Amino acid sequence: MKKKDLKFLKRMLETPSPTGSEEDVASVVRERLADSADEIETNVLGSVHATLKGTGEGPSVMLAAHMDEVGLMVTYISDEGYLSVAAIGGVDAAILPGMRVDVHTEGGVLRGVVGRKPIHLIVPDERKNVTPIDKLVIDLGMPAKAVKKRVRIGDSITYGVGFERFGKGMAVSRAFDDKAGVWVAVRVLEELAAAGRAQGDFIAAATVQEEIGVRGGETSAYGVHPDVGLAFDVTHATDYPGIDKTKHGNIVCGQGPVIARGPNINPVVFGRLIAAAKAEGIPYQIEAEPGVTGTDARAIQISRGGKATGLVSAPLRYMHTPTEVVALADLEATVRLIVRFVLDLDEDVSFVPGMSSTSEVDDGATGAGEKAAAQAEAGTDE
Repeated sequence: MKKKDLKFLKRMLETPSPTGSEEDVASVVRERLADSADEIETNVLGSVHATLKGTGEGPSVMLAAHMDEVGLMVTYISDEGYLSVAAIGGVDAAILPGMRVDVHTEGGVLRGVVGRKPIHLIVPDERKNVTPIDKLVIDLGMPAKAVKKRVRIGDSITYGVGFERFGKGMAVSRAFDDKAGVWVAVRVLEELAAAGRAQGDFIAAATVQEEIGVRGGETSAYGVHPDVGLAFDVTHATDYPGIDKTKHGNIVCGQGPVIARGPNINPVVFGRLIAAAKAEGIPYQIEAEPGVTGTDARAIQISRGGKATGLVSAPLRYMHTPTEVVALADLEATVRLIVRFVLDLDEDVSFVPGMSSTSEVDDGATGAGEKAAAQAEAGTDE
């Protein structure tokens, strides 16, 4: 990964964006794309839509990735100056005791620690239990009067850690879910611009509030109204101990982007994503999604009259913890995959399941998506 792109990824990851407070990351995205996108607009929820105009009459494509990260929110300040909190999104209470956190106040960031009785003072039976979030406190190391002056109910809190590279090609940070996806969307737009643009418009959508119900994905899909909606998110890697692969599949960090397959996914989009990976020589993985996915794809698919929807993910270890782990090569490979997918779209492609595309040779029995996938498996381009 180029230094400037790695620096951009690090900046996004370390810019706080708990759900409902994504403004700072949105500003980073707008700044980065100011010289590449033709239009940049931010909707009333705070999602950023950066558009690269197409050269012809091809289908428009929106690539959505959410900017928000999980965190905590201040619910009460005790007379002694300790903070009680609630979860923003899916926070695991088991990982919180002893953690350093950042409390985001109107006057700036305050360092805090999540406090709990030490093990010496916990009776043996209680040691077996996870302390609920509402029983934990945050200690700011300040007098109560100073705490109450600086902290307000509703202030948000993020894990107090940042980005590091480690091992061989790996990186660890909070909030790879899903600012890694925002990085991918930005880089795809930049690469499409450098390649001379696609036939149709391309919209990089950095969405908000995914962690509490894909709200940004839903409103962006409705407002942008693309012909094709791709979502990028992270998915659970299953390449470390304790994960049941018979239940969750075999998803490995460093073995390429993950392409979802199931009822949330348009079969033509799926087939074309496979074909794009084959054409570029990109290793890829397939993930079975037998129901709705927990991503923006869920909302995009049923927006307005329905959208041709796809989902591409990067394998991620330890989701929703301060130590989310990815292989950087998977992110770069995803950019190449989606760029090729978008460039290969033309005005004749049909995304209606089971209907042949006028741009493809079809025998009347094979759907366009199945045809594309079959061609990909045979090593041929469309």
